[in-house]
Amino acid sequence: MNYDIVILGSGPAGLTAAIYASRAGVTTLLVEGIFPGGQLTITTDIENFPGFPTGIKGPKLMELIRKQAERFGAEFRSGDVSSVSLAKRPFKVTTDSGEVSCRALVVATGSYARWLGLTSEQELMGRGVSACATCDGFFFKGQEIAVVGGGDTAMEEALFLASLASKVTVIHRRGELRASRILQERAFGNPRIAFRWHSIVDEVLSGEGGVAGVRLKDTRTGELSEIRVTGLFIAIGHEPNTRIFRGQLELDDQGYIVTRPGSMSTSVAGVFAAGDVRDRMYKQAVTAAGTGCMAALEACRLLQSEGGTT
Repeated sequence: MNYDIVILGSGPAGLTAAIYASRAGVTTLLVEGIFPGGQLTITTDIENFPGFPTGIKGPKLMELIRKQAERFGAEFRSGDVSSVSLAKRPFKVTTDSGEVSCRALVVATGSYARWLGLTSEQELMGRGVSACATCDGFFFKGQEIAVVGGGDTAMEEALFLASLASKVTVIHRRGELRASRILQERAFGNPRIAFRWHSIVDEVLSGEGGVAGVRLKDTRTGELSEIRVTGLFIAIGHEPNTRIFRGQLELDDQGYIVTRPGSMSTSVAGVFAAGDVRDRMYKQAVTAAGTGCMAALEACRLLQSEGGTT
């Protein structure tokens, strides 16, 4: 089937692009991906998205934005994209339910959690090791657990988990946090949150039924020590979902899609990128939504300059 614009990804960037594209009267298809709604569907309270002075739940926000896109006629297709062909227009997009073509493509495929790379971590995945506090935190109610990381994600995870666990130990390889000041203040002021500075996870220790502890290595001295925890949450950043675009779009050294300065256009004319898939710095819902708007507007202007829409 042919569309004017196909959007890959259903987080705030993709859904916002769908609102602007469909409202402009172009035929629009959004392919939702493996996790419909993106990372915000596993986020509890969102306090910094404009228009919600008392905050809003992540899944609810995604539901509202999707309904807004549907109102203007955007079509949705569940499932993932297995391949794209960007050699010429119309572009070809192969999904779980067949192939579609489009005159313009908006890539908003987001990013996924980064892991430590330890064999023991992988072996204990789902048995005490997790990258999603809101998904798995309930299972550790009243227990002692640990969070790895020092950025906003790690502090958000630690603060959420502190409302459930008896103690949360934040493990950070440096001697200071990278998180925003307000999150640092909240974490330092929480009596259930402790910190292990200049430390990395050397091994995840297993016990009966799952995680029994973590062996830590001091980044300055190499000294090893152990802490007893029943859960380990990894919060050390994300990798962009750009595997299927390698060799077709220009990517930076970390795999993020490169866009032209002041534009959402990529190295291929007619392909635009929005959200975390191109954002190495901010990674906020509001900035993702903003770039989704920009990508859709640029795509619509391209189509109009070429003689309208289908």
